[in-house]
Amino acid sequence: MKSARKPVWLDCDPGHDDAIAILLAVHLPDIQLLGVSTVHGNTTAECTKLNAIRLLHAFGAPGEIDVYPGAIRPLIRIPRADPEIHGIDGLGGVQGLPTPLDEAIQGRLARSKYLKAVEGIARAVRETWNEGAGEKVHLIATGPLTNIALFLSVYPELLPGIEQIYFMGGGVGVGNRSAVAEFNILCDPEAAQIVLDAPIPKIMIPLNVTHTAIFTRGLHDRLLSPFSFGSVASSDVLPPAESPLRHTLSTLLSFFAETYKSTFGFHSGPPLHDVLTLAFVSRPDLFTYTRYRVDVELGSLHTVGETVVDAWNYRKMDDSWGPTGKNCLVAESVNVPEFFELFFEAVHNCDKISPLNTGASFPSMS
Repeated sequence: MKSARKPVWLDCDPGHDDAIAILLAVHLPDIQLLGVSTVHGNTTAECTKLNAIRLLHAFGAPGEIDVYPGAIRPLIRIPRADPEIHGIDGLGGVQGLPTPLDEAIQGRLARSKYLKAVEGIARAVRETWNEGAGEKVHLIATGPLTNIALFLSVYPELLPGIEQIYFMGGGVGVGNRSAVAEFNILCDPEAAQIVLDAPIPKIMIPLNVTHTAIFTRGLHDRLLSPFSFGSVASSDVLPPAESPLRHTLSTLLSFFAETYKSTFGFHSGPPLHDVLTLAFVSRPDLFTYTRYRVDVELGSLHTVGETVVDAWNYRKMDDSWGPTGKNCLVAESVNVPEFFELFFEAVHNCDKISPLNTGASFPSMS
């Protein structure tokens, strides 16, 4: 019998929006988080591992949820990072997270030395799926797709145990790190093509959709002061946080808002790109989407990393999800108000148990 909670594995490169994705993965009631793997991307692989460990602990994740470090570089290309958006360590501006020297963080770090992303994903799928006697795993990627491509290549016998692969990445005629390339795909376009060619369902959540999920000033007021946000006077000063967790989230999202404003001209707030993957698993009814053939441009000087969506069915295709078929569901819209209700539900659940709110071993909000 299927559980009411969907088994999920999260592969990420935290990252401000990845941080919020981790929060939802831990605190949405219909999600069972099996584990977290980390990859190069927004910052170095060493930083993404440490960031994921700190965030899991701060969000009150069960102790058995480990972080499995993965690929430190793309399959064949030179690694890139995005300090302009996320700061040098990937979580620029954040206040209140436990330091790497915190005893709990040291414990999780010690365990992570013996763990690897590809093997962790394989074990979770094998044990959860149990050759058809159990449940299939929802595999989510919010960073470059290197770990996922390696898993698919090394463990093809486990593909039947994957329900779907959900990835934040790509764009339909739009990019954010070139005219047409989105950052996650551009970091490792060859890995993205391997994933797109896998003979299992994929769901792509592109920039066209994530750029509608804007964390506005009104939403920021509600995050900080959930019981009085409607009466908060309009001013340039944010209301005080009603808990240390909410203060930490506010500092994280404030930094993200400033970098998106200065880099991309987003004046209303930053887009919560990666969080939409968790929303899709939890509430697919919030999205509209269409099945297309999607490939990645690998060789062009000006368009490398572009996700080429065959909207007009120029290529003859079959019904498979692999190299000869319409291989991907492409999200086209999201119900933004309902998405943010899901976001606030997860924050509310986290606020009730976060160690940040106990005051032990954590810095003050000042």
